[in-house]
This record gives sequence, C-alpha cells and structure tokens, in this order.
Amino acid sequence: MDRRQQKTRAAVFSAFSTLLSKKGYGKITVQDIIDTANIGRTTFYAHFETKDDLLKALCEELFGHIIDSALDCTHTHGLYSDGSAPESVFCHLLQHLEENDCNILGLLSCESNEIFLRYFKDNLKRLVQIQFIRRGGTANADIPQDFIINHISGSFVEMVLWWLQGHRKESPVELDRYFRTVIAPVL
Repeated sequence: MDRRQQKTRAAVFSAFSTLLSKKGYGKITVQDIIDTANIGRTTFYAHFETKDDLLKALCEELFGHIIDSALDCTHTHGLYSDGSAPESVFCHLLQHLEENDCNILGLLSCESNEIFLRYFKDNLKRLVQIQFIRRGGTANADIPQDFIINHISGSFVEMVLWWLQGHRKESPVELDRYFRTVIAPVL
C-alpha cells in the first residue's frame, strides 16, 4: 500500500471512529463516513466494499496492533523506558489499552461497544492461546482447551469493561494482579 492509500485509509478510520463516538454503528451511513473523511464515494469503495468491511478492518488494525504489541516484549511504545517491562502479557496489554491509542477505550465503551467487544475478545483469544501453549496448558486435562481460552478471554474483556465503568481507577499493574489471581486456579 503506497503512502497516499495509507493516508486515505487513516482518514477513513479516523472519520469512522469520530462518528462512532457520536452515534451508534447502525445509524452511521457510508455517506456520513465519506463526508467526515472528506473523500469521494469511489475512493471509499476502492478501500472497503461495505461499512461492515470497514468495521472489520478497523478492529483488525486496532486490536491486532495491541495484541501483537503485547506479544512482542521488545515493542514497548516507550512504556518501559526505565527497563522494567512486566512479566505478564496481560499487564502489557492493559498498559497498551491505558495508552488509549486511536481512542480504543472510547470504542470499547461507546453505544456500539458490543461489536468492538466481540472483535476484542476474538483477537484476545489468539493471545490467550499463545500464552496458554507457552505455559504448557492446564493441570485440568478434563476441561477442553478451547473452553479455558474462551473463559479467560471473556473474563479479561469483562474486567476491562469493569475498569472502564469504574473510570479506570486501578493501574494496569493492579488489574493484572487481580486478573492473574482469579485465573490462576483455572490454569
């Protein structure tokens, strides 16, 4: 993708995020996105087939970036300038969420949040799967691995919602401690 295409895509993502912060996904039209991004209809359709396609691309970019960053301990975004990167990938993920790149916390708490929460959970499953495999699975061999991964992912998403609803009073380190304490018996 050339620089011009990247700029257009970024403008569309930004416009879409802005619109989502103001009204529900179902009420946003392609025309709204085009007007807000200040692009032509043909340009929009050159990048995305539908509004749903745009939503999927936005979520993949946002959550994919955050999950990939959490998996890559060398990718710190300046979070650990003192050299104290956390041991827990969950803490690292929470710190990326706290940075709130691209207003991701706003999207997770907006009127259309159920869509974003579903994508977040789906992307989170990949992270949990990788962490689960690295740890050697679970001591509970009679519980299916996909059940445990789904349970941990769902619990993490619910914890993030609880954190947002409580106005983010807890630090990522505190949340990570709470979360790992609760999931430790499962693992």
